[in-house]
Amino acid sequence: MKALVVGGAGFIGSHLCDALLEERNRVVCVDNFSLGARMNIRHLEENSEFKIYDTDASELSELENVFMEERPDYVFHLAANSDIQASSSRPEVEYRNTYTTTFQILSCMKRHEVKRLFFASTSAVYGDKRDVLLDENTPGLSPISYYGAAKLGSEALISAFSYMNDMKALVFRFPNVIGPRLTHGVIFDFINKLRKDPEHLEILGNGRQTKPYIYVIDLVNAIMRFKNTERRGVTLYNVGAEGSTSVTQIADIVCKEMGLEHVKYSYTGGEGGWKGDVPRFRYCTDKIHAAGWSAKLTSDEAVRLTVQSNI
Repeated sequence: MKALVVGGAGFIGSHLCDALLEERNRVVCVDNFSLGARMNIRHLEENSEFKIYDTDASELSELENVFMEERPDYVFHLAANSDIQASSSRPEVEYRNTYTTTFQILSCMKRHEVKRLFFASTSAVYGDKRDVLLDENTPGLSPISYYGAAKLGSEALISAFSYMNDMKALVFRFPNVIGPRLTHGVIFDFINKLRKDPEHLEILGNGRQTKPYIYVIDLVNAIMRFKNTERRGVTLYNVGAEGSTSVTQIADIVCKEMGLEHVKYSYTGGEGGWKGDVPRFRYCTDKIHAAGWSAKLTSDEAVRLTVQSNI
């Protein structure tokens, strides 16, 4: 199989490239390096089955050239602005890097008759429903962040293109993903803050924000397991880990793994860390568990291993 991984130099995308190559697929990586990094894929550059394009997938003409040149069998769409906090003051970032990118990818797939797609969606499409058990059939999706809105809009495009063009699309909705090659997020921020000031740590919000964190290798293993769905249209799964971890718990784990004692915490206050942050939610993964997959690491275990791999 020739796999086109859009966003392949990013945090999740680079791990997916590793897994696809290990399975003996040919891999074409497309990335504009706005969040992705060459160091994430440097170890793959000598692999004859790996090819990379420095290309902005939101630009149709550039992406069209890649499709014409490579003729992929399967598209893995992980291109997005994944830093929700960073886009809170610039919604145009989500329109371009998430929503527009999705439309251009689907347009190229239609034109070149590529029938298989994986799309990385998010738990943020559900919005702030902290008292509801969020499963794939939860009604009234109402995202509160620009990121969640662009992902939900992308899901709608995928639904329409899949129906109109007989595509087979696999969509995963997942919460915070962590692990090696992390580029942003609470763990990344805490480590960098404590390197600058090992005696004090500012924590956004009240520290009680509590969410499930899934280890990137667990997520990639799920993608690899379910990627060959034979069902036409959209196959949708919530994907996550057991348990959840509070922001203050993460701070405690980071301090312990960095060997720091007597760090003074200060909180900015409020339920969420920033506008658009969902402070807690209940996430149901029964459907994918019933299909035979579950994460190997709990949320707390994923946090600890991530800290160890990034300090």
